[in-house]
Amino acid sequence: MARTADPERRREVLDAVVAQLAETGISSFTLRGLAEALGQSTRVLTHHFADKGALLTAVLDRLDERQHDALRATEGWADPSVAVGSLVRSAWRRHLDPAELPMTRLVREIEGLAAAGRLPAPAPAFVRGRAGFVAGCLARRGVPEAEALVLATLLNAAYSGLQADRLGTGDGARCDAALDGLCDWIDRAVEQAARR
Repeated sequence: MARTADPERRREVLDAVVAQLAETGISSFTLRGLAEALGQSTRVLTHHFADKGALLTAVLDRLDERQHDALRATEGWADPSVAVGSLVRSAWRRHLDPAELPMTRLVREIEGLAAAGRLPAPAPAFVRGRAGFVAGCLARRGVPEAEALVLATLLNAAYSGLQADRLGTGDGARCDAALDGLCDWIDRAVEQAARR
């Protein structure tokens, strides 16, 4: 009789897999290579995840959960009196912190693979659902729901583009100045939308 996977142990294994993929990338991982890097056998992985596809789906779901948790934990996230630009700047600092940088690069890699149609899994929720999640933050600040979704889409696209530029070019001063412009724009846009 097959042994049932322990959910807590599954989460530990999954977090170890995510941490490893943040160091090595996701585009060409194998179960065997991943297991070796973790000092485990492939049976440990297949005990918790049926196959590579199931593991990849679980990784993407876990990344989505972690990203949302980090945003919710940002000081002021749920406080409508805190400007959205302040939240964006906090996320920028967190994503570019040396301790978080491998995870940020992993997210950028996944987004690129999804955009290129090369991600061997359905588009992850943190790519598909990101606009809705951020729109909720804007709606708490008085932006009508439909407009919040459009503004969130623009904000996310600009933020991702600036982050990719910063990571790709290393030009911190230029990208940080552009981020300031983005933060000023979103704060004005939220204020205007909330007044209507």
